[in-house]
Amino acid sequence: MSAPTAHNGLFLGLISGTSVDGIDAALVHFDDTSAHARPTLRFGRTYPWPPALRERLIMLGQEAHAITLDELGALDVQIGRAFADAALHAIRDAGLTPEAVTAIGSHGQTLRHRPHGPVPFTLQLGDAHVIAERCGVPVVADFRRRDVAAGGHGAPLVPAFHAAVLHDPGEDRAVLNLGGIANLTLLPAQGSVRGFDTGPANGLLDAWCLRHTGQPFDAGGGFAAQGSAIPTLLARLLEDPWFALPPPKSTGRDHFHLGWVEAALHGQEHPADVQATLLHLSVRTIVAALQATQPHTRRLIVCGGGVHNPVLMAALAEALPGVVVEASRAHGLDPDFVEAMAFAWLAREHLAGRPGNLPAVTGASGPRVLGALYPA
Repeated sequence: MSAPTAHNGLFLGLISGTSVDGIDAALVHFDDTSAHARPTLRFGRTYPWPPALRERLIMLGQEAHAITLDELGALDVQIGRAFADAALHAIRDAGLTPEAVTAIGSHGQTLRHRPHGPVPFTLQLGDAHVIAERCGVPVVADFRRRDVAAGGHGAPLVPAFHAAVLHDPGEDRAVLNLGGIANLTLLPAQGSVRGFDTGPANGLLDAWCLRHTGQPFDAGGGFAAQGSAIPTLLARLLEDPWFALPPPKSTGRDHFHLGWVEAALHGQEHPADVQATLLHLSVRTIVAALQATQPHTRRLIVCGGGVHNPVLMAALAEALPGVVVEASRAHGLDPDFVEAMAFAWLAREHLAGRPGNLPAVTGASGPRVLGALYPA
């Protein structure tokens, strides 16, 4: 078949974040062919991982577990199959057929993200050949590695999408994604867009909650609300040198995992107090980063799973007097699917031959067309 073009309107974005809480699928329509075309979410749903595969991914992300080459190869295919299943379910559940979709943008599952050191790399698995073969739809995947090859962090990539759809020339804004890791996009009324990771968010909160309550996430922030933050523990966690690094910066579950938390514990802490401390760690690092980099922010637009944690959202609002803290839904973007929509947009930008990174965000030596095309 001929190569797809960016003139067609419907794209499917797929992502599983550092929390590994499911595969987000977003069918997105764009109303014209420009980079700033208004996206409309036609359908969004989160599909569960096969339980054994999710358990293995969490274990690989939490600690430096050894993995053989045979298992790595098999895992790549298994993740690709899970992503393909999510794509096909989303297309079917939306009442469509694969022929209606111009292309799929697949982020894959990050296993390691090491943009520092003598051999920088980032590793996302989820064989795009498998997705294209099973779905019969062209796939754009492997978005991060070109930016790393150009000297960047390969992350965060979503700020380019935020800038395209949420910038306001009359107001200094920031977009906060509360996923497994928290990241900020700075959208000044005038000036350059910037973005960077600020540290842990749902990844640690979910993992600690699962260990001590058996629940995969802290519904309504109730577990954290049962406890009180421990100032000395918070201070020890904040001593991690990563927090003092200047942007551009990025991180992942391979740095901020439960072993990292346990190394700071004295062993007598009540689990709910630790949960409250981890919540305040996220708030403290987000607010410090925002005040240091864009102190005149007037509106903080929040997306990601953390939007559904009222304790976290209230703590953010309390720590940012004078700033409007609101979910992205107020701007027509479902907070649960902004990242998946971004990868639909990145696939579209790839087909249009337009750069998908922002060098001021990632630190790359220049703008680059991101990803590789895998034909149907």
